[in-house]
This record gives sequence, structure tokens and C-alpha cells, in this order.
Amino acid sequence: MSTNGKLFVVGFGPGNFEHITKRAVEALQESDYIIGYKTYVELIQGLLTDQTIISTGMTEEVSRAQEAVKQAELGKKVAVISSGDAGVYGMAGLVYEVLIEKGWKEETGVGIEVIPGISAINSCASLLGAPVMHDSCTISLSDHLTPWELIAKRVEAAAMADFVIALYNPRSRQADPANC
Repeated sequence: MSTNGKLFVVGFGPGNFEHITKRAVEALQESDYIIGYKTYVELIQGLLTDQTIISTGMTEEVSRAQEAVKQAELGKKVAVISSGDAGVYGMAGLVYEVLIEKGWKEETGVGIEVIPGISAINSCASLLGAPVMHDSCTISLSDHLTPWELIAKRVEAAAMADFVIALYNPRSRQADPANC
């Protein structure tokens, strides 16, 4: 296993070049590979030069993370992209999971850098003129990895606690819209 490779997990913000960080642009441009959801790759196309691009469909996050780790272990610099912040319903957690499943150790494995971006809760609050000034929470409504019953319980608990609630992934496979 080569340790010359590097993984960048890049949050590129809400999709407007004015909101992407300088570090995110640098990481994208120094990478050999850009790996991401097809629509996200299209959003950042104007920032890319001659990188190899691997883009897949919406539900192929695991295969993207696995391919990114594989290329980094081969000595490549790889940017895995997420809209918003890569650590908020993005690819950061999944990339770490794939690394750990392979026995990765920070001291001896490929390097990894998670580059934050502006998340949807921050971007939307600004656009709406509704700053998040008090306690808040984010809840994903996707039942892809979490059973709908648990999601519904979380929404109810957050509502009872009087949090500002940001709902992510508003479409779920099994949710009954009448219960939302």
C-alpha cells in the first residue's frame, strides 16, 4: 500500500463559484482524480483542468468512496466531492468508513484531508434572511440508511424541543407524505 497518495474530501458549498473556499479550489486543481456524483462534477467543471473524472449516479456513494481509496492507495491525489460541507450528509464519513474497513491507520495509511464547505443550513438561512441564532439541528429524511420510524421519532423530538430544524433529503423511498 502506497502512502504517497492523498485523499481530499471536498465540500464545494452550495454550487456557486463565489461560495467555494480557496482551499477547496486548490485541492481540486492539484488532484489527479475527481470523483463524485455526476451533477456535482458538472457544477465544478469550470474549475477543472486535465484531471481524470469518475462520476456516478446518486445512489453509488459506496462505490465512489471505494474507488477513491483505491486510487489514493495507488499513489494518486484524489478529490471526492460533495456539495455543501463534506462532513454534513456528505462523503467524509463514508470515505473514513471505507478506509477503516481496509485497516487504514492515520500514521501509516494514505493521507486524508477533509475540506469544509458552506452547508445548506447556512446557505439557506442566509438566503431566507433567517439566521440560525439559537439551538438548531439537522435531520435527514432519507430512509436509505435509517429506518423511517426512527426518522419520524427524531423529527417529533426536535419539534418538541423547539429547535430550528433544517430538513435534508426531503424525498424518502418509503415515507408516507401524509405522515410528514
